[in-house]
Amino acid sequence: MLNFDPARFLRIQTGTVTIARDLGAVVGRLVAEGADSLFFMGSGGAGILMQPATDLMRRASKLPCHNVLCAEVVLTGHVALGPKSVVIMPSLSGTTKESIAAMDYVKARGATVISITGHAETPLAKGADHSFVNFAEDDTSCEMFYVTSLVAALAAMQARGERSDYDRIIAELAGLPQQLLAVKQAFEPRADALARAIAADGWHIITGSGAAWPEAYYYGMCILEEMQWIRTRPVHASDFFHGTLELVEKGVSVLVFAGEDETRPLTDRVIAFAKGYTDKLTVLDTRDLATTGLSADLRALLAPALLATVLERLSAHLEVMRNHPLVTRRYYKRVAY
Repeated sequence: MLNFDPARFLRIQTGTVTIARDLGAVVGRLVAEGADSLFFMGSGGAGILMQPATDLMRRASKLPCHNVLCAEVVLTGHVALGPKSVVIMPSLSGTTKESIAAMDYVKARGATVISITGHAETPLAKGADHSFVNFAEDDTSCEMFYVTSLVAALAAMQARGERSDYDRIIAELAGLPQQLLAVKQAFEPRADALARAIAADGWHIITGSGAAWPEAYYYGMCILEEMQWIRTRPVHASDFFHGTLELVEKGVSVLVFAGEDETRPLTDRVIAFAKGYTDKLTVLDTRDLATTGLSADLRALLAPALLATVLERLSAHLEVMRNHPLVTRRYYKRVAY
């Protein structure tokens, strides 16, 4: 496999499952003790990766849950933020300036802050009330943030009596690192061809729905745009037929990320339409990613993590093919976020 260390990947994702379990215990206790709101609060990609857990809470729990932009909340405030709020702050580096400012802001309002970072000796790790650290880097952080935020949401609902399957899911997650590795290995032969298809075009429409949508948005903005300087147009499948469909014609690349939850008909509709109007339709479907030991309901919840783990393989080929390392930036140091 190109530029890939299986032992390193397993080590990081095993750490993910460990901190997810410990994080879930803390969130469950705080909710049982009377927390009245849950906030996921990140900057850039880390904030996007919190969206599936937020959406799950909004659909299935009566505990108010918000996914708030760090840069915005310090300017606007939030009426639900207070001493009984639990704020989960993800940051791979632990040094994101917008997130540090937001941490100081919410702590001043009495909220309990939980940080999830890849490095211990950093402001976010050291400043949080509860810090969970698992060394990771750009190529492994998506799975970490998706899994930990999912477990946090499930733990909150379990503590409120809104779920009864938490222990079963935690037990299944123990085997996730090996399953993700197997998915990567099986996908490797396809990764090169997909990278060639993406490299051949200057811009791409990217869409998805449900739990898969945040990964579509994230991959377009944080990988193709930031790390490869490839123009994208991420659009939710619900909105595709309210404007973006008019851009579809022969030669226009459409990437569809399809998951396994109740919103599947939304992406199926996009696929059916795009087949009739473009010769450059690419579908990444989690149903094609075989796993063992993961129940159907958990697979649906893990769709963004499954997509992220195969997209890393695509990215590994893309950076070599285009001679553009994923770490290459033009303006990163100038904006100093």
